[in-house]
Amino acid sequence: MSQPQQQQQQQQEPPKQWGVTAPISVAMPTDEQLELTKDLLKTLHDHGLFESEQEAQKRVVVLGKLNKLVKEFVYKVSKMKGHPDSLAKAAGGKIFTFGSYRLGVHGAGADIDTLCVVPKHVERDHFFTVMYDMLKERPEVTELTSIQDAYVPVINMYFSGIPIDLLCAPLAVSRVPDDLELSDNNYLKNVDERCIRSLNGSRVTDEILRLVPNIDAFRTALRTIKLWAKRRLIYSNVMGFLGGVAWAMLVARICQLYPNACAASIVDRFFRILFQWKWPQPVLLKPIEDGPLQVRVWNPKLYPADKSHRMPIITPAYPSMCSTHNVTSSTRTIMIKEFKRASDLVEQIMCGKGKWVDLFENSNFFQDYKHYLQIVASSQSSEAQLKWSGLVESKLRQLIIKLEYVEMLILAHPYTKGVDKVHYCLTEQEQQDVVKGAELPDRSFTISEGNMDENHLEQIKEKLELTEEQVNSIKTVYTTWFFIGLYVEPKPAGSGGTRRLDLVYPTQEFLKLVRNWDKLEEDTMAINIKTIKR
Repeated sequence: MSQPQQQQQQQQEPPKQWGVTAPISVAMPTDEQLELTKDLLKTLHDHGLFESEQEAQKRVVVLGKLNKLVKEFVYKVSKMKGHPDSLAKAAGGKIFTFGSYRLGVHGAGADIDTLCVVPKHVERDHFFTVMYDMLKERPEVTELTSIQDAYVPVINMYFSGIPIDLLCAPLAVSRVPDDLELSDNNYLKNVDERCIRSLNGSRVTDEILRLVPNIDAFRTALRTIKLWAKRRLIYSNVMGFLGGVAWAMLVARICQLYPNACAASIVDRFFRILFQWKWPQPVLLKPIEDGPLQVRVWNPKLYPADKSHRMPIITPAYPSMCSTHNVTSSTRTIMIKEFKRASDLVEQIMCGKGKWVDLFENSNFFQDYKHYLQIVASSQSSEAQLKWSGLVESKLRQLIIKLEYVEMLILAHPYTKGVDKVHYCLTEQEQQDVVKGAELPDRSFTISEGNMDENHLEQIKEKLELTEEQVNSIKTVYTTWFFIGLYVEPKPAGSGGTRRLDLVYPTQEFLKLVRNWDKLEEDTMAINIKTIKR
């Protein structure tokens, strides 16, 4: 066949379809777009988004140790259950990574989402007792906490300084060999819903990678979007924005629509398409599939709860679920506004009139509103504080939803991060003050994740002349501050009198909700809410 004939045949062939629709364009990148992608990569490097070879190697070592530990855990439980030694050793156990690490877009210091897959005789309770105790004995493990009653039960820890979120999934098999793959839907049979949710983290990540046409362009674009979302304070599933997997699926969908585009063009199209997207039209990477289970698959025609999702982004692995059920009316409005702002900026960058660094400008959250709510969760030990502040954070979305019904309140904007502090109190009064959001001069310290147990006593002794008696009487109080920006309807021109925003009902309901926690220690844990006017 001659070359012109080949070209003609290629032109007649419809372009390969990567998602639920045909591509919008299969155009190859221009020289200018490739140059802009190089600039983008350099900007990402300048922002320290790529870890060193040494850190990458450390992660591999940590994962190797964890994998070995999982096998020891399975062996230990097998022996407890009376299995002979040979069968206990053969029972196996394996870890899988998912999330940003598995997608290849993690940055320096990022956590590793890890799934420990075990055979059927190892129960979830064993994971939260036997495995937890094994981890507690390891000198490399710090800040170990478990959230057994979470939507996806998890153990959180730092292993050799690397943050790890560890899930557990017991499969209905008698052994878990090293070559086990989770893509087979049959592994979902005869396991409970929490196990399916745990397995789906890994299954979804692998499916996303399978469904994007160009993995390099996808990774660079996703790193860009993640950095932008974090800088603009809209990266947080728990607070009602989007989490890592939802951002990954959005980027993957744009990659499907422009299969030959380079990263700079993907980023440009991402913002242009998403600020005009007709929500609640769902974002899908492939058609929703049926499978072997009697489990609920996302279907707004069947389920009223699914119909209420405001920004549905649907996971591609069976059983399909909405990854964005936490999005509220306020958080959706904020995200769409940010898509528009970014679209305007990137349009300028693509024309050579702007720089990528402009896209990553920090949000002005603490200047954007006149009114704020400050929520203060407090306790008397770092271990208790990790659990208590985690519980309060997980319920904040309920407060946002109730605030959205308050008259004159247009928007409730949650700050995506809690601010952790430790206070060294000399008097009872100081203890009462800090639990309400006060700070002590030279005796209150902001603490970063991974350093909750840091002791500041020597620092205090050096700076302040305290007697031995005062030093011995110091009581430490740990607090976590959460903030919500409140956008109040502007006063109509010419209207007189004062207006009062009535926040009593939503705040009281929220306090009641968190105080109902079954692990609340009333003597040592407190929760307070106050309004702040700028």
